Amino acid sequence: MIIDFHTHAFNDKIAEKAITRLQAVANMPVYSDGRINAVDEVIKSGEIDKAVLLPVATKPSQQKIINDWAAEVKENYPDIIPFGSVHPDADDVFEELERVKSLGLHGVKFHPDYQDFFIDEERLFPIYEKCAELSLPVIFHAGWDPLSPDLIHAVPKASATVHKKVPEMTMILAHLGGYRLWDEVEEYLVGLDNVYLDTAVIAGAIEPSQFERICRNHGTDKILFATDFPWHKAYMEKELIESTSLSDEEKKNIFGENARKLLKI
Repeated sequence: MIIDFHTHAFNDKIAEKAITRLQAVANMPVYSDGRINAVDEVIKSGEIDKAVLLPVATKPSQQKIINDWAAEVKENYPDIIPFGSVHPDADDVFEELERVKSLGLHGVKFHPDYQDFFIDEERLFPIYEKCAELSLPVIFHAGWDPLSPDLIHAVPKASATVHKKVPEMTMILAHLGGYRLWDEVEEYLVGLDNVYLDTAVIAGAIEPSQFERICRNHGTDKILFATDFPWHKAYMEKELIESTSLSDEEKKNIFGENARKLLKI
């Protein structure tokens, strides 16, 4: 089973506008029109078996609308596994986390750059504790992002601080713990318990030898196959993983077994 743990799509009403805006920020090609059907088509093509959908509430006013849409996706697309999103500045953030749980969404996505916070701000810790209380895994964009190229909101050292203060929260750090900051990932994050690293959009950006070293030293049971679709297609990260000397069993775990166990599916 191949589970892509990091994909994006938008409500059809805003998909074209959203993908155009994001493409302008990222300055890189995209492989879909941003609609949820595009994720489903990747699954139906056989490239992957299931996809985790990661919506982001970039404003407090968006979180309920986005979570309602994620719940609709859950009902209509059985092979797409939606997370919810909350905004740290929302007055009802704790109530919305309860609702994320009640809707049957599988976790919570935060994007510190688009939501304008640093991952280790003290005001965030009660929110993280609530996620842990609700047994909601939390995934963060980690490392460099083109939206904020000169100010990184989730560096590996700060992510390690979050883990130390809220170790019971299942933390998933996208982009192998910190896009373009992999030396710091090795220094601060590798080996931490209850911290998963995904492979989203790292193919071509990391030396294969360092990727393999991080996987081995962190533990291949805590690495999640991911692409950041529509920014990458599955074959890109697949080729990176297949190029390593990891065992077939380790690769099987990365491609899907780790995700299946984490998500209890």
